[in-house]
Amino acid sequence: MMKKCDVIIIGAGVVGNAIARELSRYEVSIAVLEKELDVAMGASSRNSGVLHSGIHYKPGTLRARLSVQGNAMMKDLCSDLKIKIEYIGKLTVAQDEDGIETLHSLKEQGEANNVPGLEILDQEQMQQIQPGVGGIKALYSPSTGIICPYGLSIALAENAAANGVEFYLGHGVTNISKNSREFVVNTAQGEEFEAPVLINSAGLFSDRVCEMLGIDEYRIYPCRGEYLVLDKRLKGTLSTLVYPAPRKGGAGLGIHLTNTVDGNILIGPSSEYVDEPDDFASTSEIMTQLKKEGHELLPELSTTDFIRSFSGLRAKQNPPEVGGYKDFIIESRDDFPGFINLVGIESPGLTSAPAIGLMAKEMVGRFVDLKDKDRFVSERPGSVGFFHELPEEKKADLVAKNPDYGEVICRCEQITKKEILDAIQNPLRNSTINGIKYRSRAMMGRCQGGFCLPRIVEILKQEFGYKPEDYLLQSKGSPLFSGRVR
Repeated sequence: MMKKCDVIIIGAGVVGNAIARELSRYEVSIAVLEKELDVAMGASSRNSGVLHSGIHYKPGTLRARLSVQGNAMMKDLCSDLKIKIEYIGKLTVAQDEDGIETLHSLKEQGEANNVPGLEILDQEQMQQIQPGVGGIKALYSPSTGIICPYGLSIALAENAAANGVEFYLGHGVTNISKNSREFVVNTAQGEEFEAPVLINSAGLFSDRVCEMLGIDEYRIYPCRGEYLVLDKRLKGTLSTLVYPAPRKGGAGLGIHLTNTVDGNILIGPSSEYVDEPDDFASTSEIMTQLKKEGHELLPELSTTDFIRSFSGLRAKQNPPEVGGYKDFIIESRDDFPGFINLVGIESPGLTSAPAIGLMAKEMVGRFVDLKDKDRFVSERPGSVGFFHELPEEKKADLVAKNPDYGEVICRCEQITKKEILDAIQNPLRNSTINGIKYRSRAMMGRCQGGFCLPRIVEILKQEFGYKPEDYLLQSKGSPLFSGRVR
């Protein structure tokens, strides 16, 4: 069956969703095709959740311009989308004279990129911001912030859907062709989509989308970064982000401690090139390394503070023998009019996402008439945060109106039955276990689902009629159960 629309977006990560939301302001029909059963299942949910200031990027590059612009846009965007955001600043720390030289270079570069408030601090000034921090000097960037990366990605998608964007989850693209005026996209579901504008926002798979059109000039080299998640016992230990001064030619910014908006601390990421763009393994060797470096950065750590590991992948354009970074590729192709191509959107892709949405919108406007929508809804319903974070009076009112708010399903994170039901009945109609997890934070606490997962399974069975074969962790190939034992 052929589905006609004005714009097709391939990929529902944070960038694809930001583009979809920006375009949903206009009277255009938009289809987002995503191979996974939910949005933000790749790099967009597997990163540090840092809003970068823009000090690390060469002046005049897209990475520099879009990160500074995206950072400035994020506060208002998160207010509309009901997403937590904290501008807690960052110390980039030098341990030796070479590191101090790097700090001065970063400061000059950041100022050329219009990053506000940069200062080089001595040891005494560093201690005032973060007691106990090591190093001899640091560059302080106050506009660095933190955000929940999957929360932002989901919110962008759900708001886009509320404004008419159609999301086709589980629709991996298998073929693309171009007739005289339009692109024809075939999916693994056997469906066909046709539109005059095609946007490649496939992240780690963006080079494969290019190949479907015969464009062979790009290649993505997946680079894995592994993390450890620390228990909330350590909440408040860090008042700011602490990064080492970067080493020349590195594939990342080095292993560091990162606060999250939900109270955990992350250690990582490592940096290791891998062969496949979906190799999200956590390895014992890297976990041992992260624990060792974590103890050096935070001596009060105990073995019981490590509650989980995970990994993410960077979409590198440089092979391992070269290392370092290339600039983002964001282009409107002359050889395929209407094809807007995004390749190599690694860090700071999360920070840059809203600015990339604006840039892509301008490109789309060359091919499709963008007439303002009369009833664009910029805000999501609800409040920022979770039920347990609300004032006591507000909690009591909600419980009185709906007793499901009074039943706690996840003890570690204090998530209620009502929040679980809302996560199951989300606007994108995803009901995988990870989809529920990312929307509610259930299963993210110290016991990692040991208490709440059986209760969520029971809710899905009793209230939604789930059979054993209906429970999927994340994808069609990840069943939670094979059947009943009795």
